[in-house]
Amino acid sequence: MEDSEKKAPSVIDRYFTRWYKTDLKGKACEDHCILQHSNRICVITLAESHPILQNGRKIKNINYQISDGCSRLKNKVSGKSKRGGQFLTEFAPLCRITCTDEQEYTIFSCIRGRLLEVNEAILNKPDLLLEKPSTEGYIAVILPKFEESKSVTESLLTREQYDEVLTERNQQEEPR
Repeated sequence: MEDSEKKAPSVIDRYFTRWYKTDLKGKACEDHCILQHSNRICVITLAESHPILQNGRKIKNINYQISDGCSRLKNKVSGKSKRGGQFLTEFAPLCRITCTDEQEYTIFSCIRGRLLEVNEAILNKPDLLLEKPSTEGYIAVILPKFEESKSVTESLLTREQYDEVLTERNQQEEPR
């Protein structure tokens, strides 16, 4: 009985499909993970290979203010069809994260759709992003258009393809 409890899949593994976008905007290793639920809602998170999650980095600041006229925190949705949500393109910035070493990273939406919510909890407790990036430390929740819900993943990698990318990177880094 205990063996089956230990091997039970997590909620994320059970109900979400993991998709990956690697080297966003040509920046090496800046990988994002998109968790797609069967109801088509997508949760944007950092992939485990993202530099923010490496080498014991600490987060200094998370900023959802994208420009003078655009703050993701001001996004408000209402009703069944989620009216009022900001529409995002594939490369729309969601937030900027600054680490204590002053390195700044822009986190992108990776898919087209309506912004349903941003995770305000990481503003008060940035360590959630480091400790639980796939659950409580998520970045945002996006709802793709119904007619695009299948095609949004066409430019994304499956877990197996992502693992191949990581293997290739590790082989390139190893000295010969």
